[in-house]
Parts: sequence; C-alpha cells; structure tokens
Amino acid sequence: MKKLIISILAVLMLAVVSAQARTFALVVGISRYQVEDANLSQTAKDAKSMKALIEKAITKDVTILTSKYATKDNIIEKMRAICNRAQKGDNILFYYSGHGADGGLYVYDNKLLQYDEIADLLDSSDATFKICYIDACHAGSSATATSAGPTKKNDCVYVVGCRPEESSLENAVLGAGFFTRSLLLGLRGKADSNADKKVTVIELFKFVYNDVVRRSKGQQHPQLIAPERLHQAVLCNWNKKN
Repeated sequence: MKKLIISILAVLMLAVVSAQARTFALVVGISRYQVEDANLSQTAKDAKSMKALIEKAITKDVTILTSKYATKDNIIEKMRAICNRAQKGDNILFYYSGHGADGGLYVYDNKLLQYDEIADLLDSSDATFKICYIDACHAGSSATATSAGPTKKNDCVYVVGCRPEESSLENAVLGAGFFTRSLLLGLRGKADSNADKKVTVIELFKFVYNDVVRRSKGQQHPQLIAPERLHQAVLCNWNKKN
C-alpha cells in the first residue's frame, strides 16, 4: 500500500510540473531602419499579427520589439532575460521578421545579429524546448551558423522562410510576407492534418512549405532545421484554453 501511495504521488507531482510549464516569447519585426533605403513594408505588421496569435493560442508572456526599438543590444537583452527566466520544462519562442544576411539578421541599427549569437543565448537557458521562426532573406544559412547546427543542446527547432541563397518575399496584396502569412494560417489550424486540434512541428512545416512554394511560384522554399526527435513536438494546442 505504501508503494502504491508513493507511486500515485509521483504521478500527481509530474502532472503538476507539466501543468506549470510556461512559454516565453520574443517577437521582433523591423519595417523602419536607420538607413531609409532599407525600409520594408510588411515586417512590423507581421510581427504584430504573430504577437496576437501567440497571446491567443500559446502564451500571454510575449515581448515585442519593432523598428527603432529592435536594436541589437535590445534584442539580446530581452532574449537573455527570457532565457534566464525559463526553467526546465519551459519553452522559448523567438520570431523575427526583417532583413537577413548569410549568417545572421540585420537589425534596426544596421548591426548583424549572428545566428551563432542567438544559438549561444538559447543554449544558455535551461528551457526544455525552443522554437525559432525566421522570416528573412538567406534564413536557411542558420543551419550552418555554428559547428553543431542551430544549438549545441539539440533542443531547438528552426522553421525559416527560405533557403540560404533565396530572398524572403513580401506581398502587398496579401498584406504580409508569404512565410509569415503561412505560419499564421498553419498555427491557427490549417496545418492540423489529423484534425486533433494540435499543430506539430512537422505538420506546420509541411503546410508552410507547400503554401509558400505555391504562392511564390517556386521562388521561395522554407526550411526545417531540427532534430527528428522534435518533429512531433506540439507547437499549438487548441484543445487548451490559454
């Protein structure tokens, strides 16, 4: 009887830990740069749309930085704060929409936030799962940003808008970038191929890939950079109230 009680308590404790898992999100979108010729039309809008979806479906703990507030120092400071807050069992979500380059992201003050800097910050956190959505040109170069891939801990998923040699396209008619629009549709349920009201990594990627390739007429190919063991990780669960 004593062993049975201990077993029941252990199960209850695991349930409590699972219920207490939190997600911390940082959303960045840059439409206005210090150099005016670099300005974009949809990126800050995309970030605000992503923030609204995250707050509705995933977590209320969302920090957003747009345009002049999205300097390299500010982004690193906010990400470091999130990485420090997240504990084992928690999740981290990072979204970026703006200019990209081979090996990193160009932020408001025209500095390059390198993918290996992002990876190092994520690796510093005890969070169990990390997801990065990158809507930027050459985003596929994040796959080779570090010698060990996106993160050394092998606990991070990157869903990025294009191959290393490609651009991430905006569409004024859609009022969004092709990639972010597909992300939003997919997370809202369009990617839920088995109709269980949960969107997994692989479900989201397959939907986004097919949608973006079709809409861009083959000019843009999203990429999934993730260990296979995380392909079935649930990104959005519409069975739960958030």
